[in-house]
Amino acid sequence: MLGQKRIRDIGESVLAHSSADQTEVVIMAGENYLTRFANSSIHQNVAEADTEVRIRVVLRDPGSQGARVGVATTNNLGDEALARTLENALEIARLQPANPAFRSLPGPDRPLAEVDAFSEVTASCTPEQRARGAGEICLMARDAGVVASGALTTSVLELAVINSLGIRAYQSATLADINTVVMSDTSAGYAASLAMDFDTLDFEALGREAVEKCLHSQNPRALEHGEYTVILEPYAVQDLVQMLAYTGLGALAYQEGRSFLTGKLGEQIVDARVSIWDDGLSSDGIPWSFDFEGVPKQRVDLIEKGVARGVVYDSYRASKEEGKQSTGHALPAPNNMGPFPWNVFFGPGDATLDEIVASTERGIYVTRFHYTRPVEPKKVVITGMTRDGTFLIENGEIAYPLKNLRFTQSYLEALNSVEMIGNKLRLLSGMGNVVRDSVPALKLGRFRFTGATEF
Repeated sequence: MLGQKRIRDIGESVLAHSSADQTEVVIMAGENYLTRFANSSIHQNVAEADTEVRIRVVLRDPGSQGARVGVATTNNLGDEALARTLENALEIARLQPANPAFRSLPGPDRPLAEVDAFSEVTASCTPEQRARGAGEICLMARDAGVVASGALTTSVLELAVINSLGIRAYQSATLADINTVVMSDTSAGYAASLAMDFDTLDFEALGREAVEKCLHSQNPRALEHGEYTVILEPYAVQDLVQMLAYTGLGALAYQEGRSFLTGKLGEQIVDARVSIWDDGLSSDGIPWSFDFEGVPKQRVDLIEKGVARGVVYDSYRASKEEGKQSTGHALPAPNNMGPFPWNVFFGPGDATLDEIVASTERGIYVTRFHYTRPVEPKKVVITGMTRDGTFLIENGEIAYPLKNLRFTQSYLEALNSVEMIGNKLRLLSGMGNVVRDSVPALKLGRFRFTGATEF
């Protein structure tokens, strides 16, 4: 780790040498340690340490309210490299057309919350410790006559934002992330988990989950496509949440009129049992107190009891609406996605997964979705496939495994047919390991499958 003092010194040095009207320095430092396994054997250990310094400069355009903005990055922390990167950012800004809508970088308008996202156990995790965790899964798969593959990662992260308007934000965090696919000749099973503390990962339980799913899904049968009741494990529910976020829970899509929330705030859009919010400060996830502009995070209710409530903002998008403030959801500049919810929670229900299965007369049990893509973003129509364990449910029990199915379905319509919600949330990583979602299992009364596969 670079530590707060060295990171602060780097940022202050860049500010001191900048001739821009406004300057922002974002420093992202990380140590990532990866243990990868395949064919039930560890085959790769990787250790990587890197630091990125991202400099954004703002040049006021004479005679207008707009500004020219330039961004340049480096991972060389030498004085000459930093000076050259600053000059590159200034030159990029000079060559940009003025943006009349750009008002200002944010200032420190409210204090940062103190959060605990660091585990010394994770930070000091050794290759031997990761090997023991991965080895539990591999040995369990070998004993069952199937094959395990996957990856176990431990990470130490530092993020700092320092700007010329007075923002001084720093935080460190740790992540421990495991995913595994266990396969036979005719089946597959999956398990994954994310934690701040490496010691809280239950490798035996994760291995058992993936191995048993693989064994139970051998020799799958075909099923006619059509509309079915579905039970979605948290892995599949995470895809629902991420696609909602991607297509419409940020201010950019909302302001451009392509969000499913555009014109519908205050209206009932899904079942009243559905509540979805973003809360970067919650200790139930991996808390982070500020965004990539150094703005403090705050809870944002996105959908509350089925009613559309709001979207997330960064400082630029907030400035385009009267009375709006950044909610602390900026991504690193420049980006074409606008603000994005990183820490999404789907409110739990009161049913166990066993109770959800037992309540189902006939339906399809889905472990997770694969290769999902938007078809009609404003209605959140998504196409994709099931993967790693799909089953037919009859009379409240798993009847037999199914070949994977393709679907084309509006996630909004699906969330209007909620019948039961699981009572436990699972924390999972997503979208480049930036996003962390806490999601339950879900029973939906209607889900449209449009085709089948040969596997």
